[in-house]
Amino acid sequence: MEKMIHSTTSLPDCFVFPPDQVPPASSAVVSLPVVDMSCSRDEVRRAILDAGKELGFFQASAWRCMQVINHGVSEQAMQDMAAVGEEFFRLPAADKTGGERYWRDCLRFAYDFPVGNSTKDWPGKPHRLREVVENFTLLTRGLATELLRLLSEGMGLPLDYFEGDLSGGYVTLDINHYPPCPNPGITLGLPPHCDRDLMAILLPARVPGLEVAYKGDWIKVQPVPHAFVVNFGQQLEVVTNGMSKSIEHRVMTNSALARTSVAVFIAPTEDCLIGPAEEFLSKENPPCYRTLKFCDFKRNYNVIKLGSSLNLRTNLRKIQKEG
Repeated sequence: MEKMIHSTTSLPDCFVFPPDQVPPASSAVVSLPVVDMSCSRDEVRRAILDAGKELGFFQASAWRCMQVINHGVSEQAMQDMAAVGEEFFRLPAADKTGGERYWRDCLRFAYDFPVGNSTKDWPGKPHRLREVVENFTLLTRGLATELLRLLSEGMGLPLDYFEGDLSGGYVTLDINHYPPCPNPGITLGLPPHCDRDLMAILLPARVPGLEVAYKGDWIKVQPVPHAFVVNFGQQLEVVTNGMSKSIEHRVMTNSALARTSVAVFIAPTEDCLIGPAEEFLSKENPPCYRTLKFCDFKRNYNVIKLGSSLNLRTNLRKIQKEG
């Protein structure tokens, strides 16, 4: 598939989606709320909570994603990660693996910590790939831990509520590469989805392409320089009994420019039991989700057929409500 993506001048039928699965985005371009980690702890905590809640009364607000600046991850680490990812996808096909039905190449790493204990076979090129990926993953995992502590404080949970099994599973790092596409309007780089994990930290590409669902429409996201996009996952929605929603998003392609982004996913352990925290429950606010092991949630998640995009959240919630 990698060869097909990079050599074709027209879009093969296997990449074409029905029109109802590729509705055009709004012409509006938005910048997600920016959380400045250099502000006081109280200010940062309030900003994270605001980013995780609805604006007004809308239940599926795009503002549940946020962008974080002054986050403690050096600009050099971010530049190195972006550069080594782009370098990998410039290699000859024989030196790389990956590919799937969507208009995307993906290099994926999944390991536990410390990353030096990983037994995964690493590609031999680029020569700095392992060094850069491990350093970047350590730094972004630390950022996620701090964000989760701030979120815990703001929600009235113990500071370490999300530590241990809730965030102690395999860390996955995806380097996503979206080559120029002959016909971006009839295909997808990634389909509409909600992240199944606890939290995602995204190093966005310089070329826009990320879109989020908002009020029955798709909104194009404008990345902020030197910022990470932080997205709350399905497990965070479950723990908060729906107070923080996991926002649906997709990736579109570009007819002229390639796009490379890096996503780090923080996940629970496979056997972690996840359900609404007692702090969010009352007689007036009963559990919206049942308690499931993370491995069981994933098994159901993987068999969902991704159909009409704006019905996806309803389908995903059935995993927790109906099994």
